[in-house]
Amino acid sequence: MKKTIIKVSSLFLICMACKDSNLTKQKPFQLITIDPGHFHAALVQKTMYPDIDSTVYVYAPAGNDLQLHLDRISSYNNRKENPTQWNEQVYTGDDFFEKMIQEKKGNLVVLSGNNQKKTDYILTALQNGFHVLADKPMAIDAIGFEKLKQAFAIAEKNKHLLYDIMTERFEINTILQRELSKLPEVFGTLEKGSQDHPAITKESVHHFYKYVSGSVLTRPAWFLDVAQQGEGIADVMTHLVDLVQWECFPETIIDYTKDIRVLSAKRWSTPVTLHEFTAITKLPAFPSFLKPEKNDSIIEVFSNGEINYILKGIHAKTSVIWNYKAPEGSGDTHYSIMRGTKANLIIRQGKEEQFQTTLYIEPVKHNAAYKEVLMDAIKKLAEKYNGIQLSAVKKGWIVKIPDTLKEGHEAHFASVMENYLNYVKNNSMPAWEVPNMIAKYYTTTTALTLALKK
Repeated sequence: MKKTIIKVSSLFLICMACKDSNLTKQKPFQLITIDPGHFHAALVQKTMYPDIDSTVYVYAPAGNDLQLHLDRISSYNNRKENPTQWNEQVYTGDDFFEKMIQEKKGNLVVLSGNNQKKTDYILTALQNGFHVLADKPMAIDAIGFEKLKQAFAIAEKNKHLLYDIMTERFEINTILQRELSKLPEVFGTLEKGSQDHPAITKESVHHFYKYVSGSVLTRPAWFLDVAQQGEGIADVMTHLVDLVQWECFPETIIDYTKDIRVLSAKRWSTPVTLHEFTAITKLPAFPSFLKPEKNDSIIEVFSNGEINYILKGIHAKTSVIWNYKAPEGSGDTHYSIMRGTKANLIIRQGKEEQFQTTLYIEPVKHNAAYKEVLMDAIKKLAEKYNGIQLSAVKKGWIVKIPDTLKEGHEAHFASVMENYLNYVKNNSMPAWEVPNMIAKYYTTTTALTLALKK
């Protein structure tokens, strides 16, 4: 009898152990990647996450876009330091999106690719019970904006979360610019500004020819077609408009029907020669959808834009510029100024800064009393951001940031994903996130409509 009890008990323990082991293997999130034509789709997977299963289901048309994505994932799996362990399961039928809806092998859809159908994909995925993490832009025109509003309404109704990838919120200089602007003893209050002298200005310069994960990035041909990628004023501009909202009115709900007035907007093109096009796409000729209108060897890409607008009484200006290739030793750059009644907070990334993002504090009145207040404020901030210090310059101070707080752009994708997963696990986001996403896309798509009239 005793032996039987031992055997049964042992069997019970073994079964329970197996059960616990199976539970341990189950992860709350199963990724589905849809038509990953943009390299951001891979950057989301540059690291592993405790709550995401290692098997990822990819639904996409066969072709170079898909292969480049799989090659990037493979490079992460095979790198020497901290290799990932992603297992990509791929379906390449023409009905790839319908197949994804039918099979429903995961619960979290990642979208980063051709933007022409992205808003439709977002809407349909939410209608069929998926959470959606989408790369910017989630809408590239006014029609897309109306669909996006519908998508957010469906997400709320079905208790699913739609979120876009705003990596720039995790850049340390931008974080500190925001933190300092919330200190009235340092910054004062944000100026109202004017159209000619905005209270906040943000400018972003990008390049078609660039390096990603150590290699020259191969661009899909459609990336240079604004009908598929979106114009610059509706694409990269989303980051800048997002930061204006996030920094000027932190954790504040913005009502796009009342709080935003677009004053002016303009767009202009960047010429790309056939030789340059071939260098970044590896294609010998322009495809039919990029047929040059005048010169057979040059296409004009409307990747540049500028918006002047009023947000909750504050004048703001955002600009995005695309050049073909950055000067030697430089790369994409960012400029930002917040004008306060006591000081201006300025991010520069030019030649003087050796193309390194640098935050300046330039007081309106430079005196000993202000310096004492500022030093005390930085000391307190250093308790949260360990190692930050001030270095005096002609017009004020540079905020010196230790390398331990600096992350490259590619690392920010993991931060966005981790933030989003926490939202999904709690089945809620801060009250301001959704209305402010809607406000952001209202600003960019309204500006595009205005610019196209000129």
